[in-house]
Amino acid sequence: MNNIQLTHHQHTPSGITLPLCFLAHDIEAPANVGSLFRIADALGVEKIYLTGGSPTPPNPKIKKTSRSTEKFIPWEYAENPVTVLEKLKQQNHRVVALEITSHSQDVRSHKVEPEEKLCLILGSENKGVDQDLLSRADVTLHIPMVGKNSSMNVATAAAIATFELSRERLG
Repeated sequence: MNNIQLTHHQHTPSGITLPLCFLAHDIEAPANVGSLFRIADALGVEKIYLTGGSPTPPNPKIKKTSRSTEKFIPWEYAENPVTVLEKLKQQNHRVVALEITSHSQDVRSHKVEPEEKLCLILGSENKGVDQDLLSRADVTLHIPMVGKNSSMNVATAAAIATFELSRERLG
């Protein structure tokens, strides 16, 4: 039997949307924001909150990198990320920061309840997650790093963490 790559037209979307959103604060590169939209589409993220200095659609670099997924992934912009977090906490979201810290836990060991709503905080490419946002998170998770560098591209990290946090939900 031949193993043949499927075309985009042969792919059937599952329609699954997870109770998981991104809060992307001060993401500087439009290409990274575009990648977050594409990741959200691929992994069933329900919404993206762009805050602070993060660029927003319409933006040609976001559109190119997202492959136009910014057209159908819900998103919202707010200057102040704390306002967004307060609203999400009132809606019973568990706030998860993605950052290596003195108390962060391995993302692979974090258990998510089946119906638990999550907000994944993603920080600036250069500064990481803002300390004020870290202090408001219910838990801080990290991706184990084995190389010399202690970080990776924000979109790549978002993809890995989203996959790990949603693996059991996606079956």
